[in-house]
Amino acid sequence: MRRTLIAAVLAATLGPAGVRAEAPAPFPDAAALQSRLAQQGWLLRGEATFVLQGHPAFRSPYRDAGSLRPAAQARNTLSADLILGRRLWEGAEFILVTSLTRGFGVSNSTGLASYPNNEAFRLGSATPHIYTPRILFRQTLALSADMVEAEDDPLRFDRRLPRERITITAGKMSVWDIFDDNRYAHDPRSQFLGWGLVGGGAFDYAADARGWTQGVAVEYDNGSWGLRAGAFRVAREVNGLPLDPALTRAWQVLGQVDRFYTLRDRPGAVRLVYGASRTRQAGWGALLAEGVDSFGRNQPGWRLKHNLTLGWEQEIADGLGAFARLSWNDGRTQNWMFTEMDRAVSGGLSLRGLRWNRPEDTVGLGTNIGWISAGRRAFLEAGGIGFITGDGRLRYRPEWVSELYYDARLGPGLNAALNYQLAVNPGYNADRGPVHLMALRLRAAF
Repeated sequence: MRRTLIAAVLAATLGPAGVRAEAPAPFPDAAALQSRLAQQGWLLRGEATFVLQGHPAFRSPYRDAGSLRPAAQARNTLSADLILGRRLWEGAEFILVTSLTRGFGVSNSTGLASYPNNEAFRLGSATPHIYTPRILFRQTLALSADMVEAEDDPLRFDRRLPRERITITAGKMSVWDIFDDNRYAHDPRSQFLGWGLVGGGAFDYAADARGWTQGVAVEYDNGSWGLRAGAFRVAREVNGLPLDPALTRAWQVLGQVDRFYTLRDRPGAVRLVYGASRTRQAGWGALLAEGVDSFGRNQPGWRLKHNLTLGWEQEIADGLGAFARLSWNDGRTQNWMFTEMDRAVSGGLSLRGLRWNRPEDTVGLGTNIGWISAGRRAFLEAGGIGFITGDGRLRYRPEWVSELYYDARLGPGLNAALNYQLAVNPGYNADRGPVHLMALRLRAAF
């Protein structure tokens, strides 16, 4: 794995998916090529991220198929993206991302609802897998003549944007490309790794088993307010890779309102996200009536789930920011696509290394507490196994996962991070754990 990552970095063919590369460039030849291509209307970027994560043995009087395995273990993941873009006409862009992934998360991405590595797909692989997670078209329509600097976004050309604008995006993407953003806790390749800190943990965001979907979104921004709406396809089966072909009956619609403000001249934002999902999910009563082994069988018809996330971010001092999220779903049916929480609260702090003369370093401290509905609790107590959790029995307590990381700049475009997570009541089970998880993250970007 180390040789694979080093070869990818030295070949300079892989690059950013989280933060725009900065000058001076780690690979001067690639930077010169990027500059020449940009003058001709092309975008070229890339990123490679390697995560090694493990934990020592922990207390576990019993376990089942959905459990975090109690023996000491370590697993690794590698992801690499090559981003290509083309300007088409005024305000129009085409973006194509090709990705290579390999590896597994600990216990093959089961056992914790706030799973500790967002780079670990639920479909791990022992050999490299190449696919295209993003194929999208974007049109930006100017509503004002004054221009503003765009926020760092590896999926956008490096140019100023109209302060007031409408943006239309269509194609294959992640809903997180547009919704539930947060400057301090959203990118697992440069910030927090845990699922409960990259987005609202109780919101069943549309995705296939690798984290991608297809759809269209429309955004309005004027610098003070943002309005976003989108419609996306959903998985045909719980935790499934194929998307449901019944487009008029299976879908997720999302709406978001952003309020951007300054507090004592420091920027902040509040975001409210609402989502309605219509999938082949089953109610907990039906699952219990048919037997706990019915979780993975599609029920006849489609059912609706309501989801909410309230997010907040605030710069407190130079280089210091705070964030928080509250998330909820109605809890009446299975979660279908993201993870298995029905209520969640998360928050934390992010501090850049200005005070110790390491301005490109970041230290982050965050926590997520997740709860489940009465129906999900009854299902797990009866021995049910979900797609993330299930120990065969349950002594219920909220799951509480805290995370601390230090991300250090080794050189231009090269970062290394040490990460520690403490999981109390993993899988909502007070009979198991606590679990101490340690990780090393290496990242190269151009």
